[in-house]
Amino acid sequence: GVHFAPADISWFFFSIGLVFWLVLMAIVMYRLFFHEPLPIRLTPTLFILIAPPAVGFSAYVALNDQVDAFARVLYFTALFLTLLLASNAARFIRLPFFISSWAYSFPLAALTVATFVYGELSGSAAHVGAGFGLAALTTTVIGALAIRTVVGMMRDEICRPE
Repeated sequence: GVHFAPADISWFFFSIGLVFWLVLMAIVMYRLFFHEPLPIRLTPTLFILIAPPAVGFSAYVALNDQVDAFARVLYFTALFLTLLLASNAARFIRLPFFISSWAYSFPLAALTVATFVYGELSGSAAHVGAGFGLAALTTTVIGALAIRTVVGMMRDEICRPE
């Protein structure tokens, strides 16, 4: 929004998003550590944890035009959460398709954008290359989700009462 409105409006929304992300992260971690596992159909929603620091990074550097220490904290938090979830990739791949599987798409896209921005602003060719790899992965995931959604619609497996 920094290109469409006064910077203070963007700072306002960035600040609110950052504070609520910290609260949400605490609630989710409490739920994961101290309660029963998520129902299988909600497991893909764990990917949503990647989006706030990835989008926050992109917003923060748009406000500052540089990658500083706090920007790195946001980016590497998103990267850590992605690697943590990727370590369970086989588990996610074996899950049946649910509409909640679309939760893979936006966080991966947000991390892809953040990686390209990080690579460009830090001058890191490795991150630009990783951005292309993530773009290919994100495109593949979105394509697979679209195909699986159409197949689910044709089989009348979507939007059915439980």
